[in-house]
Amino acid sequence: MDELSRRRMLITGGALGALGALGAATPAGARPLWTWAPSGSVAGKGAGLDPEWVWDEEADPVLAAVIERGDTAKANEVLRKWTRNDQPLPAGLPADLRDFMERARQLPSWTDRRKLDAAAQFTKKKGIYAGALYGLGSGLMSTAIPREARAVYYSKGGADMKDRIAKTAQLGYDVGDLDAYQPQGGMIVTAVKTRLVHAAVRHLLPQSPGWSQTSGGQTIPISQADIMVTWHSLSTFVMRKLIDWRVPVSSTESDGFLHVWQVTAHMLGVQDEYIPASWNEANAQAAQVLDPRLAATPEGKELTDVLLDIVAELDAGLTRPLINAFGRYTLGDRTGDLIGLDREPFWQPLIAAAWPLLVAFREGLIPLPLVPQAAWAVEEAIRKFVLLFLAEGRGIHLEIPDTNRPS
Repeated sequence: MDELSRRRMLITGGALGALGALGAATPAGARPLWTWAPSGSVAGKGAGLDPEWVWDEEADPVLAAVIERGDTAKANEVLRKWTRNDQPLPAGLPADLRDFMERARQLPSWTDRRKLDAAAQFTKKKGIYAGALYGLGSGLMSTAIPREARAVYYSKGGADMKDRIAKTAQLGYDVGDLDAYQPQGGMIVTAVKTRLVHAAVRHLLPQSPGWSQTSGGQTIPISQADIMVTWHSLSTFVMRKLIDWRVPVSSTESDGFLHVWQVTAHMLGVQDEYIPASWNEANAQAAQVLDPRLAATPEGKELTDVLLDIVAELDAGLTRPLINAFGRYTLGDRTGDLIGLDREPFWQPLIAAAWPLLVAFREGLIPLPLVPQAAWAVEEAIRKFVLLFLAEGRGIHLEIPDTNRPS
């Protein structure tokens, strides 16, 4: 986003998100057989195992040991000092944790620096759209993904949802930063810390009665499939909507945006055989791991209210009716119904008519006189939303949890 980094952008949805505007699919919550072929991945090959039953075999035992030894507080204190990609790991970390992190911080061999530079150019040019989509699209829709909503709700951060969302926002901020994977950037740090948090939650959450009773039979949370649901809710969703909105994106920019998310998936511990090699493959995988999973839950509805309140707190001009209407425009009525967005008879038709004209004007495709005056109320509200989210959220520390949400 402006430098349109994304720290506050994702505060509405944390590192969670989902795909909207879905057509008729399999029943919500159903899981089709895993048929996506690893030949379509960045690895180009693989065992083809269903990622539903694959977790993080390298990180999980290390974090379980850290928690069981009582080393969590010490590790968090030390990790606060690690903020830049080019920093050495600080002294004082448990040896097993340090050894894992040294391996985990290495970029994949297939990283393409030119494509990462193209991703930064994409951010500069299309940040206003991506910001609106991350915040009022992906973030809101995260609450319609039952596993993600429940993992947030029953983990330690669920006791203070606003703080929990703010902390997970670090991922969204750093992946969109212009220096994300440069030495002076912070995305490697954020990805590794997020991977630690995921591993800790996988150890802790099965001990939560609330989560166990609502997990739908899942015995360990945050599988590789679950991470890819989040991945698609951010990267694939944004690119789909840019196409829907007819936003011109060059092939170089599109490839760069995909690549920064491919690298991010790897850094979060996703095996290369599950990371799509192209947008066509990403769309095919999303149809399996994301589209069928949308459903309403009590936990998701509570999280929706929190997210809407956060947006409303940022700017009184961005009213709940306008948020409801833009959310429905972005996500579609089916998803809007799942998360409880009110229907807005005034704002919905206005946004549906005005937003395409605003996009066309911004991209130099139509002259100013064709944009109705009322449309600028929507433009101004969304602009303030993006800028406010970018201006806040500093000083967030991602920390390893040591317990679940208190009863």
